Amino acid sequence: MSFVKVPIPNARRAAAPALKGWPLLRLGFRPFYLAGALLAALWVPLWVAAFLGALPLSPAVPMLYWHAHEMIFGFAVAIIVGFLMTAGKNWTGLATPRGPLLGGLVLLWLAARLASLGSVPWLFAALDVALLPAVAFIFTRLLLKVNNTRNLPLAGMLMLLAVLNALFHLAANGVLSLPPLVPVYAGLGVIIMIETVITGRVIPGFTMSAIPGVKLVTPALVERLTLGLTAAGLLLWVFAPAGVLGALVLVAAALAHAVRLLGWRSWVTRSKPILWILHAAYAWIPLGLFFLGLAQLGWVVASVGIHALGLGATGGLIIGMITRTARGHTGRPIAASGTEVLAYGLVLLAAVTRVLGSLMPVQWYALFLVLAAIAWSLAFILYLWKFTPWLLRTRLDGQDG
Repeated sequence: MSFVKVPIPNARRAAAPALKGWPLLRLGFRPFYLAGALLAALWVPLWVAAFLGALPLSPAVPMLYWHAHEMIFGFAVAIIVGFLMTAGKNWTGLATPRGPLLGGLVLLWLAARLASLGSVPWLFAALDVALLPAVAFIFTRLLLKVNNTRNLPLAGMLMLLAVLNALFHLAANGVLSLPPLVPVYAGLGVIIMIETVITGRVIPGFTMSAIPGVKLVTPALVERLTLGLTAAGLLLWVFAPAGVLGALVLVAAALAHAVRLLGWRSWVTRSKPILWILHAAYAWIPLGLFFLGLAQLGWVVASVGIHALGLGATGGLIIGMITRTARGHTGRPIAASGTEVLAYGLVLLAAVTRVLGSLMPVQWYALFLVLAAIAWSLAFILYLWKFTPWLLRTRLDGQDG
């Protein structure tokens, strides 16, 4: 199983197009997974080198804003777009962008990344804000054609990310009187909500499919509390002054996620790395929300929670999903090789090291930052080494996609 299919009564099924064109542009996950992995492998060590003064870098926006923005609206968005442009085909039975249209979307994303390194902020902004509205329009149109209302909230989240991205550029260029990191943090919050929704569907489904006899049913109350408290806690973190209320809601959200995770019986997945990485990555969501709660009280710096959510949860779920779905959609077994297991371990190591770096005495910060960057970059280099040949070729079973 690669994506959970949503049954759609009387859905119109598009005839599978003949095998033609470059395999890389036959389905969204192929170019966007490669692009996102390449960005992850290059941009983090580039940022650390510049931050430590070892490399001169003058991006289109101030350095800290550039790093935060590119991790959310460059790296994570690339993977989300690749995922949804692939899952959308399964969920609707309709063709998603391929060929020149898909290539155009990828080139738009790439042009924005290159422009971010330059010194023309308006060019970076113009290229960067164009992608998400286009993808949201395509995705929404697919869902509406087959009346797939269940997934419309994901389309809404894409549009919300598009708005937040535009707000970032307006703030970074002095048009809006708004701290530029506010829309970036809000973007991270939206991504955590997307992950909360998607993992609630796929992790129990994948676990039950892989482990015979396991039945997982999350009580509806737990689901509602998890979604509601997470949304409320993240809104308070981003937009309200730090205080006791934000801390209480964030800690309550962390507890709800922990209860949800316990119900998924993660220990039964210990012999299946391609499955346990999703459970392990999800565990960083309650940890990250808990640390953000402590930061509301001034007990830790907010960076601890931000990087727990950004590296541990988002990075871990991404490396888990882009290996699993790439295997499934290239006709290969859904089982991780030693290379992939090493990549999983490196992403989790990067998260642990980065979080510890924010908790350690300041004299240790640079060392932990470098170690985290090395582990993170190596993980995605391994992905590229393993998967690039597969993503450039036709599926093993000869099918389209």
